[in-house]
Amino acid sequence: MSNGYDMDTDTNRLRRYYEELRGTEHAKNTLIEDILQRLDTVTNLYEQEKLDHARESRFNRQVQLEQQSLNSELRKARAAVERDQFVLVLIDGDGMIFEEYLLIQGEAGGKEAADKLWNCVKDYVHQKLPDLPSDFRIVTRIYANLKGLGDVCSRSGILSSPSQLEDFARGFTGTKQLFDFIDVGSGKDRADDKISELFKLYLHNSHCRHILFGCSHDNGYARLLEDISDRPVIDSVTLLEGVPFERELAALKSKYETTRFNGLFRTSKVNMYPQYSQGLAPPTSQSQSSSYQSPYQNLTQRSSTSATLNPAANTWANAAIAAPPTHMASPPPTPKPQSSSARIHGIQRNRFGERVDPIMKYDKEEVNRVRKIKMCNVHFLRGDCPYGDECTHTHFYKPNKNEIQTLKFVARGTPCRFGTACDDEKCIYGHNCPVAKPGAKECIFGDNCRFDKDMHGVDSKVVKTTKV
Repeated sequence: MSNGYDMDTDTNRLRRYYEELRGTEHAKNTLIEDILQRLDTVTNLYEQEKLDHARESRFNRQVQLEQQSLNSELRKARAAVERDQFVLVLIDGDGMIFEEYLLIQGEAGGKEAADKLWNCVKDYVHQKLPDLPSDFRIVTRIYANLKGLGDVCSRSGILSSPSQLEDFARGFTGTKQLFDFIDVGSGKDRADDKISELFKLYLHNSHCRHILFGCSHDNGYARLLEDISDRPVIDSVTLLEGVPFERELAALKSKYETTRFNGLFRTSKVNMYPQYSQGLAPPTSQSQSSSYQSPYQNLTQRSSTSATLNPAANTWANAAIAAPPTHMASPPPTPKPQSSSARIHGIQRNRFGERVDPIMKYDKEEVNRVRKIKMCNVHFLRGDCPYGDECTHTHFYKPNKNEIQTLKFVARGTPCRFGTACDDEKCIYGHNCPVAKPGAKECIFGDNCRFDKDMHGVDSKVVKTTKV
């Protein structure tokens, strides 16, 4: 144009301006998109955080509820343990025998013994466990062969009749709800086995805070006590002493705490021959070790078959027995038994080392007739009856050879206390149930049989004969 206006230049300028504006708009849009994208990311993170926070809140709440529940259960468990705490008194009554002044009172003595034992235990536990609740219980279990122990106490002069011991046990059991004097019957280690299992059952029981274990007379319990190594468990057991601890138990006194309840249990073994402690010498045969021992004589030392009760021991039985009649100082001589009755033929054993009793023929009517004569088995078959003329069975009858054989069969009906392990060549008692069939562990008498299970079904084939 003539006026100097250049349209092309102006258009280019506008175009450049437009391009600048379009670039700016694009940058703005990009910025906005970037901001929006970042906002989306932040929003997602926020929502995730909200979910995590809600989940953690729920978890924390759940944990709190579970903790409250566990604390509640723990309080209940502690309350249950504290509510039922008790002390167990476990006694082998075959050797831990109550004092004579208690036994002779029968049922009344049993009640007094239970009361005294309860007071002694309560006083001891208060000193030993001062943190124990005042309402703790005392559980007492005494296991013994009442018939055998009653016979021993009667024959030693402690009791006038074996039934007095049954009356004593009845009074003891009836006095306290948790006190039991339990008759295990005759049989090898019946009391030991029950006591050992009960001891192991309660040793780690949280309710049982302490065990008073009365077993000082029997080395057999040393195995049970030696196996315990945990110090807190050892501290929860106290050994109760009656007669002095046997050698193996005495060795454990440094490991276990011991105590004694004075005036409650005998401190000396039962004297089977009280008359000899008055100045008479007990009858002897070949040696002291071969002298007669009753099936229950050695109840206070079952772990050693060679141990015998000391006839001259200072016992409650001796103190209670009045001075013997003057004729006891020099009793009239009893006739000597036939020498053939004491012959020793050795001990027959089977392949298991079990003693085998020779088979004996007998006549039932003759057996009944000989029984009625009431001959002393020990006098006529062993020649060493410890009772002499004080024996309740006759020593003055003169049996013939057939009657001696029948008497041997009669004596065989009484189980030997050592069972098939007996090594006394002169033993007159039975070592195998006479009516049990070979290999059978029961006989026609079932649980009422006087012979132990291991004396049934003994292999009768003899493989060797030994002499001791």
